[in-house]
Amino acid sequence: MRNAFADEITRLAPEDPRLVLLSGDIGNKLFDKFKAAGPGRFFNCGVAEANMMGVAAGMALSGLRPVIYTITPFTTTRCYEQIRVDVCYHGAPVIIVGTGSGLSYAELGPTHHSCEDLAILRVLPGMTVLAPCDSTELRHLLRAALKHDGPVYMRIGKKGEPPILPDPAPSIEIGRAVRVRDGRDVCLIGCGTIMSEVIKAADILSAQGVSARVESFHTVKPLDLRCLDDAFRDFGLVAVCEEHGRLGGLGSAVAEWKCQQRGDLGRLISFGVDDEFMHEVGSQEYARRRFAIDGESIATRVATTLRQ
Repeated sequence: MRNAFADEITRLAPEDPRLVLLSGDIGNKLFDKFKAAGPGRFFNCGVAEANMMGVAAGMALSGLRPVIYTITPFTTTRCYEQIRVDVCYHGAPVIIVGTGSGLSYAELGPTHHSCEDLAILRVLPGMTVLAPCDSTELRHLLRAALKHDGPVYMRIGKKGEPPILPDPAPSIEIGRAVRVRDGRDVCLIGCGTIMSEVIKAADILSAQGVSARVESFHTVKPLDLRCLDDAFRDFGLVAVCEEHGRLGGLGSAVAEWKCQQRGDLGRLISFGVDDEFMHEVGSQEYARRRFAIDGESIATRVATTLRQ
């Protein structure tokens, strides 16, 4: 996904002279083409992310459209106060991109895990929160974010994520979920790179005779309320899956919405990271199995719940 991001922002550079890119001392070679397309518009701010956020806010308030790019925990938790006060308080149109989100860097330990970012950023007033599932959603949402008048956070993967959406892709808009697959027995909702595991779960369920609708909730804030209303009224069970803590993320956002509704709605179950740090070192695939957010674990729990 990071290669798709670099390619798309390079395409956008000639289209909008206000676009500037700030990096926290990563991706220098990755953005060589951007530097050529937009000379003087790439800023390596070093390992000083709080300062970088303040610089970006100042640029945005001066008429530029800054995009910040670095590893997810370093562009979120490390400079949360600057995001809250410098960016959101002023409604500054800064796009914050966190690469290697969730457990993408599982092998580097908890310092590089980001299982709190959706929770802490969606509570900030005025912040739009995006989690594209593949490169196609990323490209469309990046363009939409640049047209959005306000702060945007986008968490993306690292590299090697499989394509999810069909070709040609359906219409992709901020705040509107994308139907990935139709189904009649259960609705699976996912966001971000965990969608590949959600698709695996749907395939496993299909082999067991269970038809699963799959929705990509690439926008965690604002939620697609119409899609949620349809899902919980059409299905007896809705499962929300995310590579993020179960506290405060997409599952929590959906639960907050559900508790305010009236009528007979379907059951909600959620899949996410447990409320603990992962002290072991392993691959992203290992970490997903460890927290039971891999396709097989999702399918097993969904099938069990449907029988209850």
